Amino acid sequence: MRRFGAGAGTTAGTTATAAAGVPAQPGCRPRESAARPPAVRDLRGRERARGGPARLAFAEGDIVVVSGLPGGGKSTLIKRAVAGGGIDSQDARERWEHRMPRALPYAAYRPLVRAAHYWGLWRVLRSGDSAVVHDCGTQSWVRALLAGAARRRGRALHLVLLDATAEEALAGQEARGRGVSAYAFARHRGAVTRLLREAESGRLPAGCASAVLLDRAAAARVTGIGFGAGPGTH
Repeated sequence: MRRFGAGAGTTAGTTATAAAGVPAQPGCRPRESAARPPAVRDLRGRERARGGPARLAFAEGDIVVVSGLPGGGKSTLIKRAVAGGGIDSQDARERWEHRMPRALPYAAYRPLVRAAHYWGLWRVLRSGDSAVVHDCGTQSWVRALLAGAARRRGRALHLVLLDATAEEALAGQEARGRGVSAYAFARHRGAVTRLLREAESGRLPAGCASAVLLDRAAAARVTGIGFGAGPGTH
């Protein structure tokens, strides 16, 4: 199976796998093992970041969604760690910005950017390839779409959630020279906070098989997000 936005191989990392069954005992009737609860791996904290993985590895054909605050480092992580850059709406925006007059506000052609982004996303999902997808966290329907695509191909959806403070995210927006309104930022912050609190308590968004929680230090350590067999388990 081909990969989209995936590293060619895996080394040390995180792999979401099914729970191993208990060997049947002589004279005992085999029975189904109990379902394993969703896996949440919390790599936040400086001490854990230093000992955390430099590579996150998932099964071939799986889909990974990277969520967090605007300016929190999602695009930076994807560009650094994912071969091909993953599927990022920011890429579509930048392509359209180069075509449009400099004086034209982004709001005027935002629908074209979104259409181009979701068209590209649909093509990749239809292909069955592994994928890493940028997600702002506020659009649960996007995660539902990704979960459905993974389920139809018999694979899994995984969440990589960046836990950046509001100050870090605002500084990130300033550094890239592009921000969001106070209203939009508040919406994003509320949605991401809910995702974090639910993941911390072991509850994941519908359709997600696992989650990896990263703060800025842990995210900076990750140099690869890939698909395929590799050492380490989630």
